[in-house]
Amino acid sequence: MRKKEMLKIWILAMLTFCSDLVRAEVRLPHLFGDHMVLQRNEPLHFWGWAAPGEKVNVTLGSQSESMLTREDGSWSIYLSEMTAGGPFIATIEGSNRIEIADVLIGDVWVASGQSNMQWQIKQTPYEEVDTSWMKSASLRLYTVQIGSDYLPCDDVRGGKWQSLSRDAVADFSAVAYHFGKYISEHKGVPIGIINSSLGATAIETWMSNEALAKFDQFKPEIEPIIRQGKSFEELERDFDAKKSDWEKIAYLSGPGIEQKWYLSGTDLSLWADIQVPGFWEDQGLTKYDGSVWYRKEFDRPEGSAGSDSLLLQLSQIDDYDLTWVNGVQVGETYGRHNHRNYWLQDSLLRDKGNVLVVRVFDIGDKGGFSTNPFWMTELVRGAWKMRPGFQIDAKTFVTLPTVNVTPFSSPGILFNANIAPLTKMSIKGIIWYRGESNASRAEEYQSLFRTMIEDWRTHWKMPNLPFFFVQLANYQAEANEPGQSDWAELREAQSLALEMPFTGMAVTIDIGEANDIHPANKLDVGKRLGLAARKVAYLDPVIGHGPKLVDIKFGQKSAMVSYDASGGRLITKDKFGYIRGFQIAGSDQKFYWARAEIVGDQVRVYASEVANPVAVRYGWSNNPGPLDLVNEEGLPALPFRSDQWPGVTAGVKFDYQAARF
Repeated sequence: MRKKEMLKIWILAMLTFCSDLVRAEVRLPHLFGDHMVLQRNEPLHFWGWAAPGEKVNVTLGSQSESMLTREDGSWSIYLSEMTAGGPFIATIEGSNRIEIADVLIGDVWVASGQSNMQWQIKQTPYEEVDTSWMKSASLRLYTVQIGSDYLPCDDVRGGKWQSLSRDAVADFSAVAYHFGKYISEHKGVPIGIINSSLGATAIETWMSNEALAKFDQFKPEIEPIIRQGKSFEELERDFDAKKSDWEKIAYLSGPGIEQKWYLSGTDLSLWADIQVPGFWEDQGLTKYDGSVWYRKEFDRPEGSAGSDSLLLQLSQIDDYDLTWVNGVQVGETYGRHNHRNYWLQDSLLRDKGNVLVVRVFDIGDKGGFSTNPFWMTELVRGAWKMRPGFQIDAKTFVTLPTVNVTPFSSPGILFNANIAPLTKMSIKGIIWYRGESNASRAEEYQSLFRTMIEDWRTHWKMPNLPFFFVQLANYQAEANEPGQSDWAELREAQSLALEMPFTGMAVTIDIGEANDIHPANKLDVGKRLGLAARKVAYLDPVIGHGPKLVDIKFGQKSAMVSYDASGGRLITKDKFGYIRGFQIAGSDQKFYWARAEIVGDQVRVYASEVANPVAVRYGWSNNPGPLDLVNEEGLPALPFRSDQWPGVTAGVKFDYQAARF
């Protein structure tokens, strides 16, 4: 046996030995660490990994429990529930010893959603200047490092608990922080907030595979994942094992590869013009599957000289790519949903005339750069040169299964990596802020949202887990005339979830911004979520929401709208007693702006154009403009409609093909 081969075997053996030693040590999930908060009045769950058959002991305060690890090395220990208090030191012992300092017992809340939940304090006008509050408050913050996977994960990718400081607060979710501070001030117990959110994500990314499999529109995506039962890591390992032979036989061949079209001196006389982003089928190259070579030149972006590297965002490409800059391969990705983000070393770039070449390989249907230009590096957009290379028969071309996802819309992958690992921990409740990315499918959202709430409760094994959410704010230009609105339909889908027990909604129809999908006022959003939580989760005697419709009676020329007494006494902010935001319609389904006035504990709605009204709507548009109807606490009345006429999103459902470009 040659010396090099013997050396490889020895190194491999040592690496295996070392990894076994690492596995033999007691290991905890990322959720466990200094400054953490554990849920009061619930059994205290500790879990992790060690060597199979190893004895693990957990001690907290006066409690101590032990167990032998299972065959796979996992262990799970419960201590008895405790009342609010601390700090404590938790000790976990096996072949090694781990100490977790400054552990508090209190209420743990999970915050999730898309960008309006992810939006940080430092991105808003608010600055926490109360240093005495930060020094004395028992509020702890944890931000999950977002990952994705096809199957439920045992652990999140990363994160750590932080006690309060200016830096920790500034980098944390603004809504979650204001909610946590409000609850902490009113309940006087330690509060832990776990933020697990990602901007621009659709609801289906936050639902489990089992929940999604109930819906026909998701079955083509979910059933193969469930059937093959492999995680990202397993799929990538299988792909890597077969990749070399597959590339030689099926992929890395044909025109362009042999001629090295990725080199700067390539003859371009036979290359045609093409625009990026876009599919080549829409630009004249029809009925073509296989490789198409793209090429363009670019100058070093202004201000980037001297930096270590430049991020090249090609985003999504249908289906595979190989990418070169100045003749050097800088990346490759397989799968049309995956985002291409390649770092270019500064030493690779010239000030002028850098040559970017991308070999795009389509395995069926349309091919090309498939993503909205928003997600791309600016230099990628616009005119390129292109030349077809190796054409294939998509029906017979051999492909390998691989990871193929986008974190923004691939079903299930964010739940698996960022929510499933949290469900082993007892919590007080959930706060949720998202919906913008599902507005075009608002009718579908009605069933998806309720199913998600039920699904999360099932995974936490808490059928009454409190769930509070933010209704979409007013956004875009104020409507001049009554009409259809997908945002209004999404708000309706959200409000219908209030039919479920132990739910609450923060209405924000009055604090949005026409020109910004991320309203700056996150303080009131957090407080309104806090009010709902105090009412439902803590049973405090507070008004938890604004006026809410309970009944409408129609008469000649007017309608009388009745509101739930639990929403407080009706008042109008307008000094003349006017109420804006109502629409009214007759049987012709044509809506007109209505006049409205408070009559006792009701609102009378009418319009001269409608003699026999049959339908009333309130706040029914993307942005209804200034609204006057509130309760004495200043909380706005909930938008509603009394009719069930088909809306603009009726029948629109999830469709990956339609969402591609």
